[in-house]
Amino acid sequence: MEGESESTGEDTEEHLVSKKKNNGSLIWRWFGFKTTDEQQKDVICRECRKQVPTKSSSTTNLFHHLKQRHKKEYEECVKLRAAAQTVNSSQPPAPKQTTLQNAYTCAVPYERKSEKWRMITKAVAHHIAKDMVPLSTVEQHGFIQLLKVLDRRYELPSRNYFAREVLPQMYTEVRERLANQLPKLSHFALTTDMWSSRTCEPYLSVTIHFIEDWELKSACLQTSYFPQDHTGEHIAEALQDVLTNWKLNPAALVAVTTDNGANVVKAVQLNKWQRMQCFGHRLHLAIGHGMDDARVTRAISLCKKVVSSFSYSWKKRRDLAEVQIQLGLPSHQLITETATRWGSRLLMIDRVLEQERALSKVLSADMKTRPLVPTWQDIEVLEAVQKALKPLQDFTDALSGEDYVTLSYVRPVLHLLNKSLLAPAEGESALCKSIKTSIVDYLNNKFADPPTSDLLDTASFVDPRFKAKYIPSEKMDALKHKVISEAESLLRYNDRCSSDLHSSTAHESADLQETAVAAAPAKKKKSLASFFQHNTTTITTFTQREAIESELSSYLFSVCVESDADPLKWWKEHEVVYPALSCLAKKYLCVPATSSPSERIFSCSGNIVSCQRASLKPETVDRLVFLAQNL
Repeated sequence: MEGESESTGEDTEEHLVSKKKNNGSLIWRWFGFKTTDEQQKDVICRECRKQVPTKSSSTTNLFHHLKQRHKKEYEECVKLRAAAQTVNSSQPPAPKQTTLQNAYTCAVPYERKSEKWRMITKAVAHHIAKDMVPLSTVEQHGFIQLLKVLDRRYELPSRNYFAREVLPQMYTEVRERLANQLPKLSHFALTTDMWSSRTCEPYLSVTIHFIEDWELKSACLQTSYFPQDHTGEHIAEALQDVLTNWKLNPAALVAVTTDNGANVVKAVQLNKWQRMQCFGHRLHLAIGHGMDDARVTRAISLCKKVVSSFSYSWKKRRDLAEVQIQLGLPSHQLITETATRWGSRLLMIDRVLEQERALSKVLSADMKTRPLVPTWQDIEVLEAVQKALKPLQDFTDALSGEDYVTLSYVRPVLHLLNKSLLAPAEGESALCKSIKTSIVDYLNNKFADPPTSDLLDTASFVDPRFKAKYIPSEKMDALKHKVISEAESLLRYNDRCSSDLHSSTAHESADLQETAVAAAPAKKKKSLASFFQHNTTTITTFTQREAIESELSSYLFSVCVESDADPLKWWKEHEVVYPALSCLAKKYLCVPATSSPSERIFSCSGNIVSCQRASLKPETVDRLVFLAQNL
């Protein structure tokens, strides 16, 4: 190649030395310098012993020489370069040196008036309130370290700042937002109950339920300290104060769902409000009434003793686990009954029957527990109870929800219990039939109260899934008359509210009309087509009552929707078609079938007023429960 000169044939490879200041390039594996060339100006190829001219430290000619004269070595060089680039790309880039300005900015904490500091502080307060953690969390080392890692410029304020500033301000904001929303409601329902904290301080909880934009919503109004005697008069006065404090119209209250406490029932009666019996409590009492039998009492007592013997002995639990493996039974623990939850009794019976062989083997091995081995009579009684109660297991949980309509389900559920689930069947034992009959008779008797029965019938009637399907034919005429009359009164009330609203803004609309008339364009010349336009005025006019009757007939003849459909979504789509009936649906479908929302407040309060936080003041408990439920 041009520019290359031949070297003497007596040069050998050991006479070539490597480059003194190697820049790390792989090309120098195939090139070197003579030992006599101290300044290393003439590059010699190790393969062909020829000199390759280069400029300064450039290696372009060296790669070109290798590619033209030594292809095998060139391919090896390319592979080595590709492998080296892959290794370098997998390594993280070298950290850049932080500038003085950035280092100073990162070290300066946020000002307390800055938006970033306020946002983080509000997020910490939201975590404390919503997750029901104690205020001492902000003083724990792990939480402080977490915030430092997330943003080291944020300085966490003290627990006193959260207790006196942030949480009260958050409570005020949430309360004002809810207070602005509630007075606008046309209909709402309440649930209420009383409970005692770990320190035996009595509280009265109240929740509200309403439909807005055809969505079922609920909120906790208060968890107030109640030091007075728990008489019906005092509770009635306290409930009246709740409506006054929240500026709620008593005429818009549809019903109050409560348990069967005599004082609460009397309070609702004194206020002359409609009361809905909690279906969950009624079902619990009905089951207790149905199992009021000496044989059942003995079998249940035996189950409790068996469970207790295994609960307080780790040796028996160890032996039970070994026997379960030997007999091929599931490795399940026994379940303890909760006195206020009938479902826990059924779960206890199910587990004892499931593990009966293993339990008998473990109990028989100990002389002290040998009398606890269930006899065949006990097993028959437990099986009868299990068969009678098994169909009822899902109803309590299904009717205890807050996010979907539940009241309209009560009438269909009662019909289902009477006709199929609790109807005596052939081949059942006399005890099983007796339990079923007793439960059904109790429920039918308690929900036969005329006000409660009318409430259940109306709620089921305005549910497009059921309509008149579960209502006795002899009650249909009276129910239709009630629906028409009530819908007519609701329309009059809505028209009166609308007229008041229009009159309050009449002066504004008058000014707008004057402005519109002044700016109106000149009258256009009539076209020929205008003489042939049809008159759209309806000749036949209906009274309001006749229109509601026509609407009701159309509603009854329409096709029922699927049982798993959302009735509120259906009414949202058909509100224009059935304007009168939609008002009734919005009124009755907001009522909960159980008082579970109030009981959930008990659980929430129990997580707040814990053993470590037993000294919380009543106003603090009310504020924390309110935030935990409404955030």
